[in-house]
Amino acid sequence: MDVDIVSEEDNPMLHRTDVTFELTHEDATPERLQVRDSLAAKLNKDADEVVVRTLDTKFGMRKTVGEAKVYESAEYARDVEQDHMLERNKIGAEEADADAEAEEA
Repeated sequence: MDVDIVSEEDNPMLHRTDVTFELTHEDATPERLQVRDSLAAKLNKDADEVVVRTLDTKFGMRKTVGEAKVYESAEYARDVEQDHMLERNKIGAEEADADAEAEEA
């Protein structure tokens, strides 16, 4: 899977960069978490700082266009993003699991 950055737009008020990217893949459309990890590696960021918003693959094509929000820290991502987007991108899931285990003990 090859990731190419099409455009980047800084959004200093929300402490993030809006990124449009293009994926070239051999098989089916990659899963959101695979895309997030690849994009984070390309941008030298931690995976918890990248929120993949959309992935759009045209029928029969091996190219996907997507949009992501790349935050300065995972805390900014948790403060700004909606809960369902955090859940889809598995951001803060480890902390929620740890909190649940602490409450049970």
